[in-house]
Amino acid sequence: MIVPLGRALMAAEQPILAEHSLTMWGYIVLLALRDRPTRTQSALAETIGADKTRIIDVLDDLQERGWIDRRPDPDDRRVHLLSITTAGREVREATQRDIQNQEDQLLRRLSTPQRRAFLEALELLDAH
Repeated sequence: MIVPLGRALMAAEQPILAEHSLTMWGYIVLLALRDRPTRTQSALAETIGADKTRIIDVLDDLQERGWIDRRPDPDDRRVHLLSITTAGREVREATQRDIQNQEDQLLRRLSTPQRRAFLEALELLDAH
């Protein structure tokens, strides 16, 4: 039951992501840079579960849009440091707000106790 729900939620997010000119991977990158505003490409790839060579196109796109900065690490020129820009934070927050509004609409079908129990169960399961 969880997998079909997850797929349906991801499909429902696609129009929101498109509205904000984001791909799912682009959004995931912007979310990951929220927790650690500066990180290496390798660390980012590991965190989001992506191959570091496969996210280069995503990073190029985000950089071209002015949503992330990518610069060589002064301590190791082979490493690139990523950071989110103000514009990147704004698009991430607007996208996240729209997705949250959509999720809230879905959860309104549950009573307040059901909603609380559902969210608590998801948090418990997410903690592994």
